[in-house]
Amino acid sequence: MEPRIGLALGSGGARGFAHLGVLKVLKDENIHIDMIAGSSMGSLIGALYCAGHDLEDLYRLANTFHSKYFVDFTVPRMGFISGEKIKQFIKLFTHQKKLEDLAIPLAIVATDIVKAERVVFIEGPIDIAVRASISIPGIFVPQKVGDRLLVDGGVIDRVPSSVVREMGADIVIGVDVSQVKRNADINTIYDVIMQSIDILQMQVLQYKATTSDVLISPKVGQFSSKTFTQSVDIIRFGEEEARKAIPAIRAAIVDWKERQRTNEK
Repeated sequence: MEPRIGLALGSGGARGFAHLGVLKVLKDENIHIDMIAGSSMGSLIGALYCAGHDLEDLYRLANTFHSKYFVDFTVPRMGFISGEKIKQFIKLFTHQKKLEDLAIPLAIVATDIVKAERVVFIEGPIDIAVRASISIPGIFVPQKVGDRLLVDGGVIDRVPSSVVREMGADIVIGVDVSQVKRNADINTIYDVIMQSIDILQMQVLQYKATTSDVLISPKVGQFSSKTFTQSVDIIRFGEEEARKAIPAIRAAIVDWKERQRTNEK
């Protein structure tokens, strides 16, 4: 009997490309992922992967990813970017699927900014769920779903390990890429907002215990969350940290199996 392994992909803007490196190493090491939960950029990577794209194709997509895919400025009221472009991008690359249609179960985390609640999507259109999850406050116009006004999932759950546990995972691997860039160049309102969010999330995580059995933290703090042109380097850091984590993951699997045998006696 094998444990059900879940992956929690955290927020972090462009640094989230490191998630691809983690996924590749896990695949190369024959560590099967049974379910994924994602916040913000983690939700986008999770959606593309669970939609069935080969990792080599996703590597190529990351290398050509550009802000033109998601920047569609609007008259600022609740955000500068309307988000329709990225929604069309997501719809195209997930083949207009719904979450319940995916071969690998995927949960997407967003934040209800009015009720201050975590919202977890496990069904419905992928493009709407991801669009909600990546809605950086002040940058993207919040996504309205029913009577809810939704923003970035990373605001309330930076690495959604508990969501993966609730999905039924026996072992949870968390991937944290939302690190503060020290001595960052702060020149635009985008820089101010993103650096502020990173600092707030860093402080929250220090006091919030992770529920991951293994936490992978790629060393991507030197990259800006908007550095979409450095995906090759960011992915490489994801690969490196994932390889270092393989012994801990295998140990967690062995430990789970031993506990099962003990319980059966």
